Amino acid sequence: MKKLITLVIVASMLVLAACGGDDESELEEIVLADAGWDSIKFHNSVMQNIMEHGYGYDTDVISGSTANTVQGLIDGDVNVYSEIWTDNIREVYEGAIDDGDIIETSINFDDNEQGLYVPTFVIEGDEERDIEPMAPDLRTVEDLADYPEVFEDPEDPSMGRIVNGPSGWAVNEQIVQKVETYGLDEMFNVLSPGSDSAAVSSLASAYDSGEAWVGYYWSPTWVTASYDMTLLEDNEFEREAWEEDRSTEFPPNDVTVAVHGDFPDQAPEVYEFLQNYETSEALTEDALAYMLEEDVDADEAAAWWMEENEDLWTDWLPEDVADDVKSGLGM
Repeated sequence: MKKLITLVIVASMLVLAACGGDDESELEEIVLADAGWDSIKFHNSVMQNIMEHGYGYDTDVISGSTANTVQGLIDGDVNVYSEIWTDNIREVYEGAIDDGDIIETSINFDDNEQGLYVPTFVIEGDEERDIEPMAPDLRTVEDLADYPEVFEDPEDPSMGRIVNGPSGWAVNEQIVQKVETYGLDEMFNVLSPGSDSAAVSSLASAYDSGEAWVGYYWSPTWVTASYDMTLLEDNEFEREAWEEDRSTEFPPNDVTVAVHGDFPDQAPEVYEFLQNYETSEALTEDALAYMLEEDVDADEAAAWWMEENEDLWTDWLPEDVADDVKSGLGM
């Protein structure tokens, strides 16, 4: 009798374990990360269209800072990250890959730039807008030391102002360190906006008014696609110097697509699609410029972009899946 009871208990445990394993291996909803900038929202929307219409998955998005959303990917609360700027979080990213917590599926694009930008009219002027050059010899980040009064901080006129990336973004601390390394903190205040939209608002206001502005930005974005901006030069990238004090240009940055370590088993067909996902700065900026010009959100821009670039994204997919996506989008 005792043997029978033991066998029943063991069998029950095996059934429960098997059920638990099935639950862990099945994925009904795919969660993507939104770290707050427009291009990641656009790429999320493209992926969601394919995941939903082509593969029948529900999707959701978790919003947060870079640090929080990447940690979500490591923990499995996020399944897919469509746009990781890998060198901004190199140590965390490579460590998570080594540990098997995340898997890099593809390089979304690698033809990108980031750093401190100024409107080009600050250097060259703009005859059509009757704007004289304000800082004609400004070429490098270090040259900012000659022009703090041009970029006057309206809240502290004795200092210039540099607009940083939003607080919580990985680049925020890097810009602060760069400013300190070059001694610019003695003549510039560094403003950390609460969001990307706040940073863009300050730029747009200055640009439209023909006023000087200097701050962190990157491409591809609708900002760099729509405004005539100049990236200030910096010392040639050298890994040791960058890691020590940020005294070089930003490192080359593979912007990747990555998934949680369990994802290939949970959604193998979607994982295969993500291994084919590849765009470029120009392709991404096309969508971002469309968002601005037509005043639409990322979902509408993604639908437009997919219609304009049908030959590209259909090549990522099996023919029947591509047909389902086109049908779902009304193409």
